[in-house]
Amino acid sequence: MGLTEIVESIQIKYASLSTDCINELIGQLQIRSFAKNEIFVKEGQFSKKAYFIITGSARAYYYKNDKDVTDWFAFESEFICPIVSFFSDKPSPHYIQALEDSTLVEISKEAIDKLAKTHCELESLMKAIVTETMLKQQKRISSILFYSAEDKYKQLLEEYPTILSRIPLTHIASHLGMTLETLSRVRKVQN
Repeated sequence: MGLTEIVESIQIKYASLSTDCINELIGQLQIRSFAKNEIFVKEGQFSKKAYFIITGSARAYYYKNDKDVTDWFAFESEFICPIVSFFSDKPSPHYIQALEDSTLVEISKEAIDKLAKTHCELESLMKAIVTETMLKQQKRISSILFYSAEDKYKQLLEEYPTILSRIPLTHIASHLGMTLETLSRVRKVQN
C-alpha cells in the first residue's frame, strides 16, 4: 500500500481532503517499521510525532508503583501518539511499543500545523482523529469505573475481536484494570 492509498483511507474514515492537501501531506509522511516489542516513544521523551498503523499493533503504557499499566491499544487504521507530549511542551508520561512487527506512517506535529495554515480541511481531519481518541479513552474510563469485569471483557472483545490472538493477556488485563487472575476467571466463565 502506497502513501496515496494510505492517505485516501485516512480521509475516507475521518474527513475529506483536497487534492492539493493530499499531495502536500504525502510529502510530509514517512513510513516506519518497528519490530515486535520495540519501544518507539519512551517515558520522559519529548515527542511531537503521530503514527497511523498500516499493519500490526501498538500500545501506550506507563509505570505506576513499578507496575506496567496499558492505557491504550491501537491496531490497523488507527492512530497512536504520545498525547501529552504531542499537544503540549511536556515530556511523555507514556511509552509506546509495537506489539507485533508493525508498519506505521509517521508525521510530525510541526508538519501538521504548517499544512493546516494553508489547508483548513486538515483541521477537520485532526478534530475527527482527536475526537475518536477522546471518545475511546472516555469509554475505557467509564468501563473501568462502572462495569463488571465480565462486561469490560465483553466490551473489549466487541471492539477488537482478534485481540486475544494478538496481544499478551498481561497487557489486556492491565488495560481492563484487572489482575491476570481475574481475567483468567472471566475468560473461563465466558467460554
